Parts: sequence; structure tokens; C-alpha cells
Amino acid sequence: MRTACVLLTALAALAAYYVYLPLPGTLSDPWKLMLLDATFRATQQTCHLIDYLRLSHHLIALNFFICTFDKMDFVSPKDIKITDTVFDGVEVRVYQPPAKRDEGLKRGVVYIHGGGWALARAKMGAYNNLCRIMAESLNAVVVSVEYRLVPEVCFPEQWYDVLHATKHFLQPDVLAEYSVDPSRIAISGDSAGGNLAAAVCQQLSKDEHLTIRPKLQALIYPVLQAFDFSTPSYQQNMNIPILRRTVMIDYWIYYLNARSDLAPSLLLNNHTALDVGRAASFRERLNWTSLLPSSFQKSYKPVIQTTGEAEIVQQVPALLDVRAAPLLAEDETLQLQPKTYVLTCENDVLRDDGVMYARRLEKAGVEVTLDHFEDCFHGCMIFTSWPADFSAGLQTRNSYVKWLDENL
Repeated sequence: MRTACVLLTALAALAAYYVYLPLPGTLSDPWKLMLLDATFRATQQTCHLIDYLRLSHHLIALNFFICTFDKMDFVSPKDIKITDTVFDGVEVRVYQPPAKRDEGLKRGVVYIHGGGWALARAKMGAYNNLCRIMAESLNAVVVSVEYRLVPEVCFPEQWYDVLHATKHFLQPDVLAEYSVDPSRIAISGDSAGGNLAAAVCQQLSKDEHLTIRPKLQALIYPVLQAFDFSTPSYQQNMNIPILRRTVMIDYWIYYLNARSDLAPSLLLNNHTALDVGRAASFRERLNWTSLLPSSFQKSYKPVIQTTGEAEIVQQVPALLDVRAAPLLAEDETLQLQPKTYVLTCENDVLRDDGVMYARRLEKAGVEVTLDHFEDCFHGCMIFTSWPADFSAGLQTRNSYVKWLDENL
């Protein structure tokens, strides 16, 4: 009996040690976030073991676990019609609210899910619920894009998938089929989906053959650059769940089909050192000492290496490709962007990506709403249902939907 008690105590202590993380005092639901993060880390370790045993690629295994866990459906249909179809060779899920008597054309939203270009699906419960709520709350037709994922494909295939699906939806005859007002369409996405939304929106703005373009873009804690992994938010939140700095670098490596042994050099910004000539023209576009408010800069200092590794950019040119990193775009492109909403979270390595993009858009003459949340963390907006229900999720989702309702 005594031995059993000792073992149970030891196991409890070990579990507490594994779960506990020192988190900022302002972060909402800290213990719930610790449990979520511990579950995610344990699942990742299991998937790496599966990969080591050559049973499956670890990202495929991880996505299987995530989508299996997320199969539960928490929101009633409420007459929202859901259709799985194909737009120009790309799978999409379309959400249509019921038609009302004497109603005019509806609003439209193209939504791109997050997940590091490798995880999640448009059809998984969290995004299914989000798009249902958007369709109902906005009385809008929502098109959720099921773009292909790493490791099946890498950059730029995800970008092409979203571009093709969006351009298909923007055709006058397709909008007429879904009774969507051509002048009231938004493109939106979270995290890696925010990256794809911003990059595709930039491309659409330069397409002279398009007669219809999005009225708005709404970016939720978007990842927008792989130039500087030592911005203040990357330094401040390097170990904050659920997106640590090293994990974000790994996702970039997967997305750009780069070698995994480049991670330590990317972490040190060796790929954009002063002697890397190809990076020089982009440096001012990501100069956070001039783009970020002092409240975000805090006491952090830039990490700019004098001597780096120019061969990294030669091997992985997509690191400086604006289709992968929309924050690198020139001012002439930014001037063409529609009215923009950017949601950022204080406890997120990607905070400064969004803030810098908002600032550059403002300087280019674009009307921007920067919606910043002090107590929230990366990915929180999709965590609104038990057992991963966070007050931060409801708070950010409501603010996002409210902005769309008021501006679309």
C-alpha cells in the first residue's frame, strides 16, 4: 500500500512537472493552456516516434490525431446549408444561410484555415463551427478552402490552391449562382491561413484581368515573414504555447521544403546577415525599430548578424519570395490592398508580423484596424468548444465577426 502511494505521488509529481509552464500573469486560462500544450507536446512526441519507426510521416500522423480528436460537432446546423464541392480543381466547403423573403444579395467570405500549412482541415470541427457561425451571424456565403498540405505538397502549391479557388469564386457567374454581392466580399484566414490570405490578396490586387476583387481582408494572427526570427515578440514569447519560436521555424522549413539542419542558422538570422546581398533590399521593409510602437519593442534589441550564410537563401530562395512572406512586398503593392483588419495577441511569436504589416499598410494609405489582445495567445480563436474552450477564443472570435459585420 505504501509503495503504491509513493508511486502515485511520484507519477503525479512527474505529470505536474511535465504540464507546468511559467506563463505571463495576464494570460487568460493559464492552467487550461498548460494542459492543452502538454497534450499537444505528448502527441507530437508520439508522432515523431511513429516517423522514426517509418510507419508514417510525423505531420501526417499528427494531423490524423488532431482531426480525430476534433471530430465532435458542437454547433447545431441552424438551417445553414453545407456543400462540399470543387472550385477550379480545389476542394472547398461552402456554407449558405437560408434565403429570406425580399432579401437582396448576400455577403461573401473566403476563409483559409491555419495549421502551419501542414495541419488541420477546412472540415474539422473547430473550423466547421467557425464558418457556420460566420455564415449565420453575417448572413454571408462562406467558402472554406481545403488547400493541400505539407508533406503532400510544399510552397507554392498551397498558395496556388487558394488563389485558384478564390479567383473561381470571384467570377460573376459563380457569385450569381450563390447570390453573393460582388461588392461585398472578404478574404480571411488565421495563422498560416492569414499568410495565404494576405499573399493571395496581393496577387489579386495586381491581376488586371479581374473585374471583381475583395472589398476587405481580415488576417488573424498571421505569419507574414521568415526574414527575422528575433523580433520582440519572437524573443518575448519564444517559449509560450502553443507556438514556440522553434516550432514556427520548423513549419517554415516544412513549407519551403528546406533541410531541417538549417533551423539553428535561421534561428540566429544567419540567412539575412549584412553580408547576404539578396536580403539587403528587404531590410527596411521589416525594420521593427521604426515599425513597432515602443510598447511592443520594450527593451529588446535587433539581432542582425554581420557575417552569415548566403548559401541558405541560394538553396531556399522562397525565404525572400513575397508569395511566402507578404510582409516583404513593395509599397506599390501594399497601396493596392483593400481595407484591412489585423488581429494580434500579446502572447504570440507572430504578434509583430501582424503589427508591422498593419503599420506598413497604413503608411501606404490603406485603412487598417489593428485589434490587439493583451491576454490572448496564438491560435486561441478556434478554441471555443469543450474541452478546449477558452475565454480568449470567444473574445477574439466575437471581435472579429463584429468587425466583419460592420465593414462588409
